[in-house]
Amino acid sequence: MSSSSYEDVTARLSQAVEGAGPGAWADLDEEIRGLARWSRLTPAPGEWLSVTPPRRPTDVELALALCAPDGRIREAALPYAAPVPALLPLVVIRCADWAGPVRERARALLRAELPGLAPEALAPVAAVILREGRRLRGEAARELLTARLREAPAEWPASLLTAEDRALRRLAHRVAIERGLLSPARLATIAATDHDVVVQDVCAPAAIAAAGEDVDERVLAPLLASRVGRVRATGVTALRRAGRATDAEPFLYDRSALVRACARWTLREAGTDPLPLYRAACASGDLTPDFAPAGLAECGDRTADAPLLWSLTAHERPRVRASAVVGLRLLDAARFPRLVPLLDDDSPRVVRETRKALAPWADHFPDGALAPAPPPPAPDHRSVGAPAPIDGPIDVPSDPVDVPASGLRSWLRRVLRSVRRREV
Repeated sequence: MSSSSYEDVTARLSQAVEGAGPGAWADLDEEIRGLARWSRLTPAPGEWLSVTPPRRPTDVELALALCAPDGRIREAALPYAAPVPALLPLVVIRCADWAGPVRERARALLRAELPGLAPEALAPVAAVILREGRRLRGEAARELLTARLREAPAEWPASLLTAEDRALRRLAHRVAIERGLLSPARLATIAATDHDVVVQDVCAPAAIAAAGEDVDERVLAPLLASRVGRVRATGVTALRRAGRATDAEPFLYDRSALVRACARWTLREAGTDPLPLYRAACASGDLTPDFAPAGLAECGDRTADAPLLWSLTAHERPRVRASAVVGLRLLDAARFPRLVPLLDDDSPRVVRETRKALAPWADHFPDGALAPAPPPPAPDHRSVGAPAPIDGPIDVPSDPVDVPASGLRSWLRRVLRSVRRREV
């Protein structure tokens, strides 16, 4: 083997063993195959197998043989990997080998070695199993891992709940829930605090299911206080089971449409119609909740509720104005002449929602005028603090298609004046 190739393989093997990630093992396998096919490895991988008497190979020699292009060499090298746990990830890769005899021997070896691994040694191997499980013929190793976690002592899945690999954390949570290893309160806390959306979606309903009819504050409080709408929605729905359906009223005005819908369902199941509550909240002036107008539109009537929503487009708080525009769009009550002035609103939130509501009249505007505004450019270090240049008067063309972005507001004022004249 050339010294440069040997050093390269040795370095890549060291990185994989030291925890470079599950993808490092697949990269090592591919690299060794490429070097062997181009005859850059001397002696060739697996030549130590023909030595008499047999000798124990070094880790590098064994890794080369396990990744050799010749399937017979890969198969013959597998038994030597049993006493070398550090190379077990290469055995995992061979479990999805295209050659049947190699696959069968690798799977038998993995089945025998998994029970003897401590939880800290299992984590890197499991991460490779889950990554390779997405490959063709890779599901067998994943099934072996899942079966082992289902039979292992309770501390095994529990120790993997905080593993670095995301796929392993998800599997550990599923197995722990299946085995009933986590209390409802802990499941609720995980759902409210974990950053993985899959873990959130798995743990939130599991917490309610595990609590059964005994849903208490220890379960509900983390769910209802979560920053994730889907988790809050699970908690709001569970209020009915806990006999606290009336506590869902504040969530009628939640920022999440899903949470608002769940709050309406919970109140209706308890015999309370949410529509009068929405109308009272939207008519409360300065006390109007930010997202009450959108909630009103989701269950209201266009004829009865559109005037109230129009009045809220002049509310002092930008979120209420934006929510009112959302409500008008949901009720199909948006009107072009009355919405156009909101394009000049001081709040980007209101302008953004107004653009969405005015989408049916896009042909009335210059090309791209209703597209989302691009982020402001970063300031040039040479001009920071310098006075802005003074532009001359803007010449607004008669054809709106040719209106430049800087002249859009002037053109809109002209449109409004012409609309008002027609109404008069």
